[in-house]
Amino acid sequence: MRFRAVCMCGLFFALIGGAADEKAAQNVTRATLPNGLQVAIVRDAFAPVVTVQDNYLAGANETPPDFPGMAHAQEHMAFRGCSGLSGDQIAAIYAQLGGRNNADTQQYVTQYFATVPAEDLELALRMDAACMEGIDDSQQQWDLERGAIEQEVARDLSNPTYKFLTRLNEDLFAGTPYAHDALGTKVSFDATTAAMLKKFYETWYAPNNAVLVITGNVDPQAALSTVRKLYGNIPRRTIPSRPEIKLQPVKSETFTMESDLPYKLVFLAYRMPGTDSTDAAAVEVLADVLGSQRAKLYDLTVEGKALGTDFGVAETYRKASVAFAVAGIAPNADGNATIAQMRQIVEAYRMNGVPAELVEAAKRREQAAAEFRQNSIPGLANSWSDAVAVEGKQSPDEDVEAIRKVTLADVNRVAKQYLVDSNGVTATLNPAPSGKPVPSEGFGGAEQVTAAPTKPVTLPGWAKGALAALAVPQSAIHPEETKLANGIRLIVQTERITPTVTVIGDIRQEADLETPRGKEGVSDVLDGLFSYGTATLDRLAFRKALDDIAAGESAGGTFRLTVLKQYFARGLMLLADNELHPALPASAFRVVQQETAQEVAGQLESPGYKTSRAMDTALLPKGDPSLRESSPASVSALSLDDVRAYYEKTFRPDLTTIVVLGDITLAEARAEIEKSFGSWKATGAPPATTLAAVPPNKAASFNVPDPGRIQDQAYLSEELPMNRFNPDYYALQLGNHILGGGFYATRLYRDLRATTGYVYSVDDSMSADRSRTVYTVSFACDPRNVSKARALVERDLADMQHQPAGAEELEQAKAILLRQIPLGESSEDQVAGQLLGLAQLDLPLDEQHRAAGHYLELTAEEVRAAFAKWIRPQDFVQVVRGPAPE
Repeated sequence: MRFRAVCMCGLFFALIGGAADEKAAQNVTRATLPNGLQVAIVRDAFAPVVTVQDNYLAGANETPPDFPGMAHAQEHMAFRGCSGLSGDQIAAIYAQLGGRNNADTQQYVTQYFATVPAEDLELALRMDAACMEGIDDSQQQWDLERGAIEQEVARDLSNPTYKFLTRLNEDLFAGTPYAHDALGTKVSFDATTAAMLKKFYETWYAPNNAVLVITGNVDPQAALSTVRKLYGNIPRRTIPSRPEIKLQPVKSETFTMESDLPYKLVFLAYRMPGTDSTDAAAVEVLADVLGSQRAKLYDLTVEGKALGTDFGVAETYRKASVAFAVAGIAPNADGNATIAQMRQIVEAYRMNGVPAELVEAAKRREQAAAEFRQNSIPGLANSWSDAVAVEGKQSPDEDVEAIRKVTLADVNRVAKQYLVDSNGVTATLNPAPSGKPVPSEGFGGAEQVTAAPTKPVTLPGWAKGALAALAVPQSAIHPEETKLANGIRLIVQTERITPTVTVIGDIRQEADLETPRGKEGVSDVLDGLFSYGTATLDRLAFRKALDDIAAGESAGGTFRLTVLKQYFARGLMLLADNELHPALPASAFRVVQQETAQEVAGQLESPGYKTSRAMDTALLPKGDPSLRESSPASVSALSLDDVRAYYEKTFRPDLTTIVVLGDITLAEARAEIEKSFGSWKATGAPPATTLAAVPPNKAASFNVPDPGRIQDQAYLSEELPMNRFNPDYYALQLGNHILGGGFYATRLYRDLRATTGYVYSVDDSMSADRSRTVYTVSFACDPRNVSKARALVERDLADMQHQPAGAEELEQAKAILLRQIPLGESSEDQVAGQLLGLAQLDLPLDEQHRAAGHYLELTAEEVRAAFAKWIRPQDFVQVVRGPAPE
């Protein structure tokens, strides 16, 4: 993955002005119940789903001294049992609702959120209300959950970015609650008791200390009536005063940390005003200006002095925020020199002011988010929660209005006041190269594991009746498609929610087959050149043209455009110009070639790459095209003619699919696509783009050292001798949802987390394409528990092979898969990705609903037989990244 920033600009919201605000206001229902519960219901008919997000106004700020993770621990315990519901019941109900529920703890709030089919809104509200009424907080359950939350701590402490932000907050906010986040520490969790958790709950969890947000395709008055019925009798509590935030002078310093990234990162970080400040909007605009590809900071990338740059707001609190400039450079580059250059650029803007046209462009991009929020039902819930619960605003519109009012003078004043060295911290993250993968003797040393529990979960009557009936859900997606004369496949999904249009496209390519021998890395160099403009517009002119219509655009083998409908034609013309006539300038080629060679050199030494390389080498036969790899030498030997030849060979309309979503019809989209892309012609026979099938792999085991990790990340993978079109694909997917996908209600989560606390999360997946399928189970845990966790995985897989699942488990897995279908339509990005993914495999565009029919008909015996036929636990390739497993 390349570090270079890609400007995904937003859409032009300001031009539709008050009409959009009036429309949004008509879709919002607000109420405060007698017990103090604030309710915001935002109707959005984008898809037949709803999101429920309950925000308790208690987070890291409210935790007791020496117990920084108390709010986080209480969040975990809400899934272990609430009033009238056991943890097993909570898990089973959410699983059968589609499994799209979670929670997070922030500085000011603890949020519980679930996205469910619209007809199941009352079930989601009943679940949430039960936890507002009471959380069990039993010592027995806390003893079990403690291990899982400590694994979450270990995961984050193995993440260099998290460690950097933690250190940054300590410096910028010393002496305040902002100096620690909500995660917590192993030491504090070891000292935490269930009684302490219960006290925290009784202090802060109350209707008069909560904001309930509901978004989606709902009847607002009916939803409000249900809220009154379920929450109205929960008593209010007296909420204590909150800790006062008294900001101290910044502890300005310079520090260095190690990381496992393939490049070096350097930062200039500053403490800025928070969301309570009238300057908050100016901070957002300033960050957008400095992060623009038309700003001087990005010139470091263009000039070959950095692999990529950005400027953004990283942490946002009520009383303060954190913004920083960041540059990625080669592992052996001089970080101090880059920091000096960044500081010089920032200081010049501080003293001389920022360009007025970049301020106006930034305001358009910032305001654009108000339109996009309506294209995602979960995203809409999150934006309302952030505005009302976190920031204390009346609605997200307040932030939009504040952005509109920002002036050039406001931005320059904020820059002059806050972008000073005494108000900041300088940091460097140095990559620590990994050792070579070390073959191991296998997982070994596993302890005896108990048999899997088989007792079914008895649901309460109100849930059992609502979840009993399973049927293929109705889809809100009705795409139309056509094929252009030059071979482009065009798919259009009309959505009238907002006056926006999104275009995503993909050219069927396989670099491992299409790259000439000795030219490895040519596709990466080509990818890096698309941002340098077109044959008629240089880099800055092209970027300005996009800014003028507030369009977001990226070109390459996959490409994308986001634009207001009235500018669709212009935006599409710019996208096509970049895609069909990239400038590929010689001066830029030399820069991108150098940057790519540096990136490859760092990547080859990184633990992440060595982990994936060890896995691929063990899974694939020697000489397989997917084992080809770039090197600094192969990249450095490339010529611009090599890049142009690769472009001409691999960029073809007859291998291209374009998906268009938004306020547009098939006829309108086709007319403009033909104008912009119709002249694109293919010559000669298309290149091969499908890899050959491979035989099953043999068992192997490797450990990849990673000095920065305290926790092991374990991957268990194997090649299955089948493809996506094999009839057993559906039985294996159904079986995977007996194993996982439903939190504590499914076997792997129950055994590896709920019962033992070995892991924080465990994933099972099957990646299938035209010719190959890889089955993977992954988890992270302490080194001493890797063998124990793998033993449980193998036991659960063996059970799947030898014993048909019980009727309850089978029906639950079917419910997860069927109810996930409408949930997969809850945002524009999800719909676009789904349609493009199906088209890439030449599957029917209604494949999700056809698959649902297969899932409904499958029997437990058919699932067992598929696992017995295809899954080979004894042939897993195990790769563990981190300390050597014990």
